[in-house]
Amino acid sequence: MTYIEGFVAAVPKANKATFIDHANRGDSVFMDNGASRVLECWQEDVPAGKHTDFFGAVDAKDDEAVVFSWIEWPDKAARETMNGRMEELMKTDDRFNPETNPMPFDGKRMIYGGFAPVVEEGEAIDNAYVQGFIVPVPATNKAAYRKAALAMWEIMKDYGARRVVEAWQDDVPEGTQTDFFRSVKASPGEVVVFSFVEWPSREVCDASHEKMMQDERMKTFMEQAPDAEPPFDGKRMV
Repeated sequence: MTYIEGFVAAVPKANKATFIDHANRGDSVFMDNGASRVLECWQEDVPAGKHTDFFGAVDAKDDEAVVFSWIEWPDKAARETMNGRMEELMKTDDRFNPETNPMPFDGKRMIYGGFAPVVEEGEAIDNAYVQGFIVPVPATNKAAYRKAALAMWEIMKDYGARRVVEAWQDDVPEGTQTDFFRSVKASPGEVVVFSFVEWPSREVCDASHEKMMQDERMKTFMEQAPDAEPPFDGKRMV
């Protein structure tokens, strides 16, 4: 099954063109070394949250945009092989050399980690509009989370969603300033899920919301018994 390496970064808005050039050069190295796909998604419709949000996840400044990115590997072994070559490539490949292709953003605030999909439905599409999520889930709720995610996919796909990936924390490091755990204020016993939905366009995505809320399946999905516990704390979802 696909292995996901997820990233969130804060990039100065003035550096968008430079970032795209940097990503095109650097991401091609991953593709040359076994990655099957790389997406870099620039902030488009990112709300501020009461408890957590993408801006806080990377300590974004007012003049910075959030970038939500991931690398798809055929398996974890392919990702580990690339990691083993990282130091060598930084010295021998100009596309990966920080002196010839420097980061146009503060890498110290970038959050990243490896995730193993528990749900992977639909087909990847070109020029997708992406909804990205970071979710704190109690480790004991893995099966319940997967069940809920699959139920939600059955609704979303009927209103235009083309692909969903829900990827469970596997190799996620703690950072000194920012990390995935801080991004959702994860408690002891919780893991982080890196999730995304691909749509053919923003218009299709936006139009789906009201339609889905009127769907009887969604009403059933939202209606829980008074004593039922949701599989995660939605207030801390980014």
